[in-house]
Amino acid sequence: MITRKSPEQIALMRRAGKVVAEMHEECTRAAKPGATTADVDAVARDVIDRRGARSNFLNYHGFPAVVCTSPNNVIVHGIPSDDVVLEDGDILSIDCGAIIEGWHADAAVTVPIGDVDDESKRLIEVTRASLEAAIDHVVEGQRLGDVGAAVEGVATGAGFTVVREYVGHGIGTAMHEEPQVPNYGPPGRGLKLKEGLVLAIEPMVNAGGPETEVLADGWAVVTRDGRRSAHFEHTIAVTDHGPEVLTVPW
Repeated sequence: MITRKSPEQIALMRRAGKVVAEMHEECTRAAKPGATTADVDAVARDVIDRRGARSNFLNYHGFPAVVCTSPNNVIVHGIPSDDVVLEDGDILSIDCGAIIEGWHADAAVTVPIGDVDDESKRLIEVTRASLEAAIDHVVEGQRLGDVGAAVEGVATGAGFTVVREYVGHGIGTAMHEEPQVPNYGPPGRGLKLKEGLVLAIEPMVNAGGPETEVLADGWAVVTRDGRRSAHFEHTIAVTDHGPEVLTVPW
């Protein structure tokens, strides 16, 4: 069932979103050469505790951490570990969420670790730009196909590919609600967006082919060809004054 949120409910999601934005800021500072992905998770846990929020990732279907840390060819759902040490030249996707008074927010960012190569820099920038293009279409009267087409157009126009098996989603009193939000598709098709709809849009863009595999841990999704992937996400509300990104800093 697709639900539309009231201004009061969106205000609670905005509070959760600000916690997520703070988690990203702190985790980005922690993600440096020599740190482990478990170190990044520990920083996120501290923010959650300080802000009186709850994690919507921890124990979700058994997931053991507060953030997904996905380096290099890991697209999404990487499990933080003391054994994964970040090195100069890596890239890292940091995906996390928070709950305030039962209302969720969810966002992801991909960051460079130290000095990265030009292709990785471009992959990060194009993926960010694809999300920004999609956000421009989160307005009343547009359709879900317009959102996905915007992501796909930016990514493929730059010579990259879009992951098709994993998509964005509605969000509210649960982290994953209807509708699904693909990062591809023809414009002018699909659900018509209305005020009060809140979406988590999350482009996953690969430097190589779009094919994916799931590792033996049952969580981490990697590129089949071993090339790098970037991931950006925001929680966005359709409002009477246009798209409002809820996962932004205090």
